[in-house]
Amino acid sequence: MLHYEVALVPDIAHKRVTGQQTVRFRAERALRAVTLDSGALKVTAVLQGDRALAFAQDEAKVHITLAEPLARGDTASVTIRYHGEPPYGLEFAPERDEVYTIFSTSQWMPSVDAPDERATLALSVTLPAGLLAAGTGRALPVRTLPDGRIEHRWQLETPMPGYVYGFAAGRYHEATQQHGATGLRFLSRERSPGQLQRVFTATGAMLDFFAERAGLPYRGDYQQALVARTIGQEMAGLSLMSERYGQQLLEDPAQTALMAHEAAHQWWGNRVTCAGWEHFWLNEGMANFMTAAYLQQAQGEAAYQAQVTTWRTRLDALRAKGADHALVYADWSEPTGDDRAVVYQKGAYVLHLLRGEMGEAAFWRGIRAYTQANDGRSVVTADFQRAMETAAGRSLQPFFAQWVYGVG
Repeated sequence: MLHYEVALVPDIAHKRVTGQQTVRFRAERALRAVTLDSGALKVTAVLQGDRALAFAQDEAKVHITLAEPLARGDTASVTIRYHGEPPYGLEFAPERDEVYTIFSTSQWMPSVDAPDERATLALSVTLPAGLLAAGTGRALPVRTLPDGRIEHRWQLETPMPGYVYGFAAGRYHEATQQHGATGLRFLSRERSPGQLQRVFTATGAMLDFFAERAGLPYRGDYQQALVARTIGQEMAGLSLMSERYGQQLLEDPAQTALMAHEAAHQWWGNRVTCAGWEHFWLNEGMANFMTAAYLQQAQGEAAYQAQVTTWRTRLDALRAKGADHALVYADWSEPTGDDRAVVYQKGAYVLHLLRGEMGEAAFWRGIRAYTQANDGRSVVTADFQRAMETAAGRSLQPFFAQWVYGVG
């Protein structure tokens, strides 16, 4: 995929969505048909220019027969019309006049779910007047339609994996800051602008810390929204957390781990992305570890060690029930909570052990080299190992064999 142009009309009251999108793609081989993930969406028409194309849907995919075969290297575009009532991925909270996306992009726009597919995005979302919205990409001027509705628009000019596309919209309060070259924007239905400044007071420091560790400055603006319910979700230039978490931060400003985790993903997950879900620990284990490293810098060694203890305790529990396995894990079609704990908690713990194995200077040199070399790329665990071995000046194969490809 090269580019998606999506026009979306959510119906918040009835929890459904209507959309039209044009997808531009390049054939990597001779191609007669193209397949996209489509979740529970109902595709009603597919066009190539003015010509209607044959298509079929099954098993959460849409299979489109092209008007003419493509040779390797050819590009083409198709337009897809669809509607649906997504069971997840697009969350509705009618009592708050709110709608927002969570991870499963193909539940609200036909797309490729695989993390190694990157494309640019032009997204428009048409909403009732009075709602504020945040989305992935550079915000364009809103348009007022003849019927009074507002079309919110964003342009994502850097190719990104589809699972980090998204938006949030509702009757929000808003607060803004300028942090160097980065515009910060905070949204919430329940928190006042003053409270939002307190909730997200550490955002700028987090971005600075991760930029320094990555050796790559944050680019663009960054938005954070408190929504009805979510554990937390990162998107390109946007993070969602729950209103409950916002209240928690007002009561205890030290509870910044979730906010830091989602901010860390702007580098590790969004810009450097696992090439397949079997290498998902490179996204989530890294974000968890970098969160602890930030807490170490911001709150002291005890805060870091508390995170390490949490990881080790979870790993011990996994082992006690026979649920531990290698970090590189091929069967990721239906991950359990224990599988996720391996990726998130054990993954972070293994990075902590690698830090001790390599020493401070070599470890952080390797993290920076790995991130810089793979900015905008999809990676596998071997890419990470190679960067860390170069920084260490020696083979780390015994460590990776034991802790990454083995169970430790």
